[in-house]
Amino acid sequence: MLVLIVWVVVAVLAVLALGVLAYGLLGARNRLTRELAALERDVAPVAARLQASLAAAAQARERAGQDRDERENAR
Repeated sequence: MLVLIVWVVVAVLAVLALGVLAYGLLGARNRLTRELAALERDVAPVAARLQASLAAAAQARERAGQDRDERENAR
């Protein structure tokens, strides 16, 4: 009878430990999700400016290439 009580206590403690672990993991996942959303909000304007700069640089490169081609064709 004592062995049965010990096994029941061990099972209850194991379930309790797993519950605490799951609660902690879910909380960490939720915090990570919030942090990633905040990071995305912080980085979005910088990414937009970077894309605009890259597009402007590509246009400048294209114009420079066209100007070079026109000078070569004029010779």
